[in-house]
Amino acid sequence: MPSDQQISAQQSTAIALGIDAGGTQTRWALASRDEQILASGTAAGLTALQTDTHEGIQALEQVFAGLAAATSSHGQVGSIRAGITGFGGDAHTLPHMLADCFGLQHAHVSVSNDIEIAYLDIFKPGTGYLIYAGTGSIAAYIDGNGEFHRAGGRGYLLDDAGGGFWIAREAMRQLWRAEDEHPDHWKESEMAKRLFKLIGGNDWNISRDFIYHRSRGDIGKLALAVAASANSDPVAMSILKNAGKELARLGTAMCTRFGNKPIALSGRVQELHPAIIESLRLHLPPEISLRQSTCEAHFSAARLAARHLKKQS
Repeated sequence: MPSDQQISAQQSTAIALGIDAGGTQTRWALASRDEQILASGTAAGLTALQTDTHEGIQALEQVFAGLAAATSSHGQVGSIRAGITGFGGDAHTLPHMLADCFGLQHAHVSVSNDIEIAYLDIFKPGTGYLIYAGTGSIAAYIDGNGEFHRAGGRGYLLDDAGGGFWIAREAMRQLWRAEDEHPDHWKESEMAKRLFKLIGGNDWNISRDFIYHRSRGDIGKLALAVAASANSDPVAMSILKNAGKELARLGTAMCTRFGNKPIALSGRVQELHPAIIESLRLHLPPEISLRQSTCEAHFSAARLAARHLKKQS
């Protein structure tokens, strides 16, 4: 670990790193002290839940080492702000891993749930609700006192309804239920044909191995097949409409608890098919405004890290 004197020298010319990590992909950005974006890129997906296993920690270390190598050509990273899926604020492993990997004191590394970074990229505290639907789903609200509130985001085993993994799981569930009742029904289903093409075959053993041995991110990508078949397959369309309904439930829960405020939808699920956002609007109270937002949370995280640098001056 570098000395205080070395840290002080580094801070005078240091740059800031922002990280937005999810199960499918990790995005990063570098910012100067005056919050100008210098560079950005992507890395493999990761979640805080990987700290539960030795193999998971090794995978995290590999991703962080890759980030350190990718950013080193741009300058010395002096501050890191990271938003990581699944981080509950009760673990020290991830902040310490990042600090050690980049040679920083722990005080210069801040880790939160990725949704907090996304919220601050779209709203000022107390002004609205964010529904974020990527591989998973969650609604977030940061009140005027800076306290974080959530609805959903409980993980794929409990819920995450309306997210990419949920859409994929619903599609595979309905596909195999149809096969139980009418073997080879998949040949008449555009959705089933697209799903089987992605996973590599129509045998149950292939589906089983894919669902139970692949990552959440890989499974979530099957939602692309559902969306691609929705215009010609009523089952696929029904799944997407139900996804919108589930996302609306998250927003309605926030309005019930904290009053009506504008809602923003962000995350890649909104890009799958217009039916999702249409269903979301339909199932929200008509007086609630809704807009779509392309969240650049890694840029926001980099700017927040740059503000930390300025405080150290």
